[in-house]
Amino acid sequence: LSATATSMSLLAGYVGNRLGRLVLDQTGLTGAYDFTLDWAPDESPDSSTPSLATAIREQLGLKLDSRKAPVEVLVIDRLNRPTEN
Repeated sequence: LSATATSMSLLAGYVGNRLGRLVLDQTGLTGAYDFTLDWAPDESPDSSTPSLATAIREQLGLKLDSRKAPVEVLVIDRLNRPTEN
């Protein structure tokens, strides 16, 4: 992953999509950053490339913590077909 002028919230969204989980940016960093991140997408045990979480920690100095946090949820109570004109 090569990123240019990327915010931490964009990185969190990308990592969340890759991990299939919600990732919240709690770094407090507000700037835009350029970085390259190398990891093994398939996480094969014999790969010399680290997992995504390890790469984030070792290459970017960021840590992923698993915790419960409140999130916004959209609830749709009912769905009606539009009426004809």
